[in-house]
Amino acid sequence: MRTFLETERLVLRPFGEDDDVERLVRLDSDPEVMRFVNGGRPTSRAHVVERVLPRLTHDHPCIGTRGFWAAEEKATGAFLGWFEFRPPADDCADAVELGYRLGRSAWGRGYATEGARALIRKGFTDFGVQRVTADTMYVNSRSRRVMEKAGLVFVRRWYGEWPDRIDGWEHGDVEYALERSRWNGRGDAGRP
Repeated sequence: MRTFLETERLVLRPFGEDDDVERLVRLDSDPEVMRFVNGGRPTSRAHVVERVLPRLTHDHPCIGTRGFWAAEEKATGAFLGWFEFRPPADDCADAVELGYRLGRSAWGRGYATEGARALIRKGFTDFGVQRVTADTMYVNSRSRRVMEKAGLVFVRRWYGEWPDRIDGWEHGDVEYALERSRWNGRGDAGRP
């Protein structure tokens, strides 16, 4: 296993291990994990193999690495889920999107905030990132709280047209962001 990033309690590594497909299928089979993604429907194994894993293993030349990493608990090696830190285009790392999907066993333990802060730090110090953004549904208060704890600040509330309307869609989505110039080195926003 190659380690991309370690924190006090987490190891982030590239996807590609033999059991990663099954780990992803289990993660995406939990209706609570998928609640704000697609209304709680499980992702089929075929979809994970054909669509999800290729996206998670894509290399982004502008940052010289992938944009998604498997998250494991350092003490036990247990698979917790994944983190995203990727540019929207392969040719420019000025802005990246932060994301995470963790299994319920990891909820409420600070793992999402810990991983997000570490990725923000790495992006600003190693990749030349100038802006980190994150989106979620307005009603996803837990994810919004993680973004705030990681130092991102509310930018806007917006309403998109989605193919599947899930509970809470009518309240729209929110965007949070953190500019490198406002980052104070701890992973949260500083004062100018």
